[in-house]
Amino acid sequence: MFRQELIVYREFEDARLLEDMARFMGNEFQLVVDKVKMQALAYKCIHHLLEMAGNYGFSGNLWHCYLTNLLVNNENSYSKSCEIRGNIEGTINEAVLHDIMIFRRFFGFNFAAIMEQLGVREYQLVENYQASTQESRVYNSRIRGRICTLAGKLARSQTPEEMKETLTTFYREYGVGKFGLHKAFRVEQGENGARIVPILNIAHVHLDDLVGYEIPKKKLIDNTEAFVEGRKANNCLLYGDAGTGKSSSIKAIANQYYDQGLRIIEIYKHQFQLLNDVIAQIKNRNYRFIIYMDDLSFEDFEVEYKYLKAVIEGGLEKKPGNVLIYATSNRRHLVREKFSDKEDRRDDLHAGDTVQEKLSLVARFGVTIFFCGPDKKEFQNIVSVLADRYGVIMDKEELLAEANKWELSHGGLSGRCAQQFIDYLLGLQEKPGREGAKE
Repeated sequence: MFRQELIVYREFEDARLLEDMARFMGNEFQLVVDKVKMQALAYKCIHHLLEMAGNYGFSGNLWHCYLTNLLVNNENSYSKSCEIRGNIEGTINEAVLHDIMIFRRFFGFNFAAIMEQLGVREYQLVENYQASTQESRVYNSRIRGRICTLAGKLARSQTPEEMKETLTTFYREYGVGKFGLHKAFRVEQGENGARIVPILNIAHVHLDDLVGYEIPKKKLIDNTEAFVEGRKANNCLLYGDAGTGKSSSIKAIANQYYDQGLRIIEIYKHQFQLLNDVIAQIKNRNYRFIIYMDDLSFEDFEVEYKYLKAVIEGGLEKKPGNVLIYATSNRRHLVREKFSDKEDRRDDLHAGDTVQEKLSLVARFGVTIFFCGPDKKEFQNIVSVLADRYGVIMDKEELLAEANKWELSHGGLSGRCAQQFIDYLLGLQEKPGREGAKE
């Protein structure tokens, strides 16, 4: 009924409930004539709202949460212009205000009275819903909290203008759609090309959690801050020994700079043919995107690195200013070289060109950061700091002695090995408590 009148906010992924609920508005004749059918529709709507609450973790007035979720996920010309920037000028504001007036009717309509008339008293369940802490498979607590809070503000708005300003403020602070609500993404092959899918549970890692490595972290921070602030920045390669925190550093900057508009998209080597499609989808958004490639390396027979080189700096189309590529690798030169290659070069008329071809990929990364494995003293310091941080109760000499034994049989000296050792100790300390709980 009312949806056909919308101008800007027309395309929704889940609009069936909106259409069903609209049938109760201004349809008193059908409520009387076809009461049984309308009762069935009412219970269907309640079921939809309860399922939504379980999937998203919403609480309070679920109908208002549903409407709010539609608004914050609708990527249209207005919402995408407002993300990060805020209020914009132009006639589009009048069109948006027209749509907001319609949504305000949805927010303000007294469905409870209609449900009472139909004898569907169970509608009260969705008016003040108490969510379980175990619910929510789509949004984390941070996101669902923001949406529930916004739902309350929109419902309390006194005028359409106030409601529009409240929504616009949300776009400015958090963005719109999946890019506004989530930090990190992965890429999937869809029927029509690349699909950018949110990663729902990114590890809550912070740069301070990485003990040591102050110089590499500073270099990474400087480049990333220049990028999110709109200054010149470089593609970045983090290389070095395994378990030294390269991947953790990338996760940490995703957490640290999310509020400044930074988003991370993880892509794997076998997906490089989707890179152009991914960049086409993000180049005109008001966010800064890091395309993240973990554990990047190529065997000498693999040719995907040539495609990556072309995407990074080649081709006629200029690489968007809101996109950088960050990669981690255990190899400095990414493409594997063997001593046997020297024998092959005797038969190569242009051996130097072959060498440059293999090394040129690294040159596309303007910033290279080395993460070196710790020596024995540094390893013991990492163990000590982590033990204090996590509250491990153990004599220090015994702690270090056990850590030395652990690293000999668990991969050697590295920050990862130190963390695994601390996790092992924590597991031993927690065991009595868990057994007691079972009793």
